[in-house]
This record gives sequence, C-alpha cells and structure tokens, in this order.
Amino acid sequence: MRAVVQRTASASVSVGGELISSVGAGLTVLLGVKCGDTLKDAGYIADKILNLRIFDDENGVMNRSVLDTGGEILLVSQFTLYGDARKGRRPSYSEAAKGSEAQGLYIAVADLLSAAGVTVKCGRFGADMQVSLVNDGPVTILLDSSKVI
Repeated sequence: MRAVVQRTASASVSVGGELISSVGAGLTVLLGVKCGDTLKDAGYIADKILNLRIFDDENGVMNRSVLDTGGEILLVSQFTLYGDARKGRRPSYSEAAKGSEAQGLYIAVADLLSAAGVTVKCGRFGADMQVSLVNDGPVTILLDSSKVI
C-alpha cells in the first residue's frame, strides 16, 4: 500500500463539478492499494499517517502529528500510485489492486483513521475526481507498506 501524505492548509474533492468533501488544516492523503495488500498493510499505513510528526511545534520544529494538532484528513483513492512507467511510455497498472479488493482496504484505512478520533473525509472511490489543495510548506511524504525495515 502506498500513500502520498501532504500537509495542507485546506483541501477538497469534486466529482462532475459537485463538491463532495472538504477539510481545513491537516493532511491530504492519496492512497494506492496493491494486489495482495492486507489489513496489516492498512494498519501500518494508518498508523504512519496518524503519527507522522510533520506539523510545527511551538519552536517551529516539525514535531507534532495530526493527532496532536486536531487536524482533519482528506483521503483520496489513487490507483495510479502503482503506475509503472519503466518500460515504454504508457504506465502499466498491473500491480494496482482491482475493484472491491482495493475499495475494501481503502475503507479499512478510513475506518482506522476515524477510530483514532480524527475527522476523515473521503473522495468517491473509482470516480474521476478533481482534487484541490493548498500544500502547507510544502510538506509531502511518501509511505509504502512494502518498504518497511
């Protein structure tokens, strides 16, 4: 499972010109699910998202998490995080999980984040979405559950 985590001042998702979700300060997370990912991967990613210390403390040092700041999370599914463009010019998405497998794990991550007491808003799984955000910093972190130590 991969996640691109961005510290954002605000973010929103629209589908077909209709606003479906928006958040204030916190995190915008683009989440990709790989074939073979499990609830263990979902738990790893959710824990990392919740506890990443990428918000400034009183000394201006990135030492606080979204849990510490009371920030919100906008969670957006993005299978293209598993696009492989090493061969040719058209990315292959063969590693990305399909349909219900990916959706189930996406929902599991959202549920784990919510269970920690964070406000979580979601995009619309499988839809053509327009994501708008104000990256704060900018701060962008890449997480990958298959690259743990």
